Amino acid sequence: MHQPYYVNLLTQETDYPWVRLHGTKDYLDMLQILGKYPKIKQTFNLVPSLLEQIEDYTHRTIKDKFLELSYKQAKLLTLEEKEFILNNFFSINPDKVIAFSPRYHELYSKMKAGKEFTEQDFLDLQVWFNLAWIDPSFRESLPELKRVVSKARFFNEEDKRAVLDKHLVILEEIIPAYKEAAQSEQVEVTVTPFYHPILPLLYNTNTAKEANPRAVLPKVNFSYPEDAKAQVDNAVEYFQDKFGSKPLGMWPSEESVSEHILPFIIKSGIKWIVADEAILFRSLKRKKRDTELLYQPHLLKREEGELNIIFRDRNLSDLIGFSYSNWKPEHAVDDFMKHLEETAKAFVGKDIFVAIAMDGENAWEYFINDGHDFLNLLYARLSESKLITTITPSQYLKKFPPKFEIKRLAAGSWIYGEFGKWIGNPQKVKAWEYLAKARKEFQEVLNSDMRLGINDKLELAWKQMYVLEGSDWFWWYGEDPNGSFDKLFRMHLSNFYRILNKEIPDYLNYPI
Repeated sequence: MHQPYYVNLLTQETDYPWVRLHGTKDYLDMLQILGKYPKIKQTFNLVPSLLEQIEDYTHRTIKDKFLELSYKQAKLLTLEEKEFILNNFFSINPDKVIAFSPRYHELYSKMKAGKEFTEQDFLDLQVWFNLAWIDPSFRESLPELKRVVSKARFFNEEDKRAVLDKHLVILEEIIPAYKEAAQSEQVEVTVTPFYHPILPLLYNTNTAKEANPRAVLPKVNFSYPEDAKAQVDNAVEYFQDKFGSKPLGMWPSEESVSEHILPFIIKSGIKWIVADEAILFRSLKRKKRDTELLYQPHLLKREEGELNIIFRDRNLSDLIGFSYSNWKPEHAVDDFMKHLEETAKAFVGKDIFVAIAMDGENAWEYFINDGHDFLNLLYARLSESKLITTITPSQYLKKFPPKFEIKRLAAGSWIYGEFGKWIGNPQKVKAWEYLAKARKEFQEVLNSDMRLGINDKLELAWKQMYVLEGSDWFWWYGEDPNGSFDKLFRMHLSNFYRILNKEIPDYLNYPI
């Protein structure tokens, strides 16, 4: 479960509602569905940058542009605000979500045809955008929402407030629900480095060459191992504060790993990590896929201590993440169970561990009914299976410690076993260069008398730097459809210079 850090640290404003909207649609219902199937053990990974922003909403300290324009009375909207709403309030899957609401689809068709919207149209759109992002289970179970859904159109301002107020109520339940679940035998909760950085690249951007010798590197090298360590330590500390105990497992951001970052993870007290199968076979220098090696944990024995590592089955994970949304739920579950049962039969008499690891939020928007039909059927079939048992990694490792060691862990991520998604094209490289220059200036300030001038802002400066080290800005460079992530990166970087009382470089005024 992950969202990048959208909030402007100096104003507490955000132009992006994705933490709130995914919060109402994807996080709480995943636990609630699971609650109906006590035999299913599952692991949820929570990224602190997401949890921190959920808390910003629940503490009412965040100004969300989408939320403010939703609350504003339709009759008071300016022309500019109406244009913003028309451009942004259809931001959800048109085929799997909008098409299933006749009124929302009617408004969508009207917008596509360029027809003029009435005041009632804008009010209905304000309601439907925020209603559609609420999970179907809440729309069916909460009386206030059920009433609005059945009304369907001709909403009034009271209907709208009922929907928007429920957003914050749902958000308030997320962290307590995961805390309670983490104390059960059914759920393991794990963590990611705080602001979702690509740890090997924070250690040294030259690491990209280890994974792909043809990788194009920035002209200014970024190498701050202490930042990689801080992202790990801060995440473990934050997790302990929220959940009352240290996490046993860690999902390194984007399953990106390298030999260099292992000491930081081991010293933090983490017992196991997850990576992609490509990293296993590269580490063992195997050219062919070997499921006997894949379907078991491995040990990383290092000077600093020991760390277990599990590797996900990429094919099975991607079937759920990217393929099954286009299938009928029963056909998808049949296919998935067939894969697992054939695997179980191929290893008769042996205990094997098949790791399914995937994005916890984005997939479900592409499934009918937000994935409920698929998940309910899958959990029911797994509960009945005589060949398959679900288990959390920590539970499995307690029973079956690793038999094999990996002497040197290959560098790479879940995407092609390398880092090309975050470094290599001209835009990504330039972003790293901008960041390296800023980090160097920060180091100069920290090492000089200038530090005295910003001592009261030092904590904020560090936070802003750690936010800038997040993976998402680099992911989108070169393929950012509307430039929103470029805008966010330059906003965060400009704020960093403001916090240091330094002049903002002119190049930050222009899109990368």
